[in-house]
Amino acid sequence: MSPAPDFVGLCAGCMHARVVESRRGSRFWLCELSRIDPSFPRYPPLPVLACRGFQPAPARAAPDTPERSSQ
Repeated sequence: MSPAPDFVGLCAGCMHARVVESRRGSRFWLCELSRIDPSFPRYPPLPVLACRGFQPAPARAAPDTPERSSQ
């Protein structure tokens, strides 16, 4: 189960964020920008309410669903 976006903050919708799960099942939000810029924390304290590196993640395509005919 993923934490609610309100708990995570901006990371929930950022293209640089990735969820890392431990062997025990704990989930952590990794900032990929930390790999190229040490000013970004690897695992920022949540919720992240402001971030100069935030970029919206591309929209995910919805799964194909059969269209219903209106009769």
